[in-house]
Amino acid sequence: MKTSIRFTAALVILALVLGLGATALLVAVGPALAAGPPGAGGASVGSEAWSFGLIAAAVSTALAALGAGFAVARVGTAAIGALAEKPELFGRLLIFVGLAEGIAIYGLIVSILILNRLA
Repeated sequence: MKTSIRFTAALVILALVLGLGATALLVAVGPALAAGPPGAGGASVGSEAWSFGLIAAAVSTALAALGAGFAVARVGTAAIGALAEKPELFGRLLIFVGLAEGIAIYGLIVSILILNRLA
């Protein structure tokens, strides 16, 4: 029980640090983002849409990576436990871990699609 509480506390602290860092980055780079995409005088996307599009791309990648990390941690732990009892299950267990890692790839693809839509 104590390990779960420590893990949750570590995740909350990590989220706070990342949130503060992202906020500081947005404050520092905000005026440059408000100008719109670089090199586009008459951009078809407004400056607010450009900013929100960049934030949406970052959030989709970040949340997908966090979800994939959580899924791989859970599935990997169970896979190692099952592998210790039956070593012949290695191929099947590798598929489950690969499926959990695929979540991060889907988030990256979504962010690429968002960025292509902004251009």
